[in-house]
Amino acid sequence: MEQLVEWDKAFFLYLNGQHTSWLDPIMMVLSHRLTWVPLYLMLLVFIIRRHGRESWIPVVGIALTILLADQVCSSLLKPLFARLRPSHEPSLDGLVHIVDGYRGGHYGFASSHAGNTFGLAMFFVLRYHRIWKWTWILFPWAAIVAYTRIYLGVHYPGDVIVGALIGMLAAYAGHRTCRLLKKAIHGRRPTSAV
Repeated sequence: MEQLVEWDKAFFLYLNGQHTSWLDPIMMVLSHRLTWVPLYLMLLVFIIRRHGRESWIPVVGIALTILLADQVCSSLLKPLFARLRPSHEPSLDGLVHIVDGYRGGHYGFASSHAGNTFGLAMFFVLRYHRIWKWTWILFPWAAIVAYTRIYLGVHYPGDVIVGALIGMLAAYAGHRTCRLLKKAIHGRRPTSAV
């Protein structure tokens, strides 16, 4: 385990060290949740156009996905492991590229940004890959958002990878919930296009 932690730190320092001044403000913007509101609205419009009055079903699935991913990462793992973010790690003082003084909270394992974005991406792939072939493009989006957390010095690669895995598992729970709700409402086996 100690060797994994050291590899994680070394990989972090390599990735975080690949910075340029012109990219700093871009990474701050890409990391901010409000930046992606237009994308979220576009996905909501897609759901409403697809499902009409039953749009609440996938919305409940998404809400459950985000809630699970966020709570497991932030409320369970961060206090449980209490692993300092790179931006707060004394042994890395002076080695971490920090943008505009942004350091995040004290603990970083696991990344809720990665959990939430990969959860949303996986939910859409699971629910809509047969009817909207471009759902896969949400994974590069999630990866970019997750990478910004390393660039900004607030997460190790391991934080991001575990967060992404948690988000994708949470998406399965959200997906399954949609199927169960559809079945309960219609009293029949739901189709995969719900």
